[in-house]
Amino acid sequence: MIKPTADRLVIKVIEVKDKTEGGLYIPEIAKEKQQLGKVIAAGPKCEEVKKGVTVMFGKYSGSEVRYDNEEYLIIKEEDVLATV
Repeated sequence: MIKPTADRLVIKVIEVKDKTEGGLYIPEIAKEKQQLGKVIAAGPKCEEVKKGVTVMFGKYSGSEVRYDNEEYLIIKEEDVLATV
């Protein structure tokens, strides 16, 4: 597993549905980058956000990484806007 350093968080982004509640299909080009995810790991200097919490983060925050055929986002704790 990825072990973040300092005040960084490893986030698993929560996927967007392909259809609306009314059944309309949303094409890939129309989808916006999702800004909601679950914290998979937290660095040792993270004070407020812990592993297992669902968070909202800035649209252009962090770095996307791939590990064991899974995609994750690594962000700083200060980029977290709110917990859900």
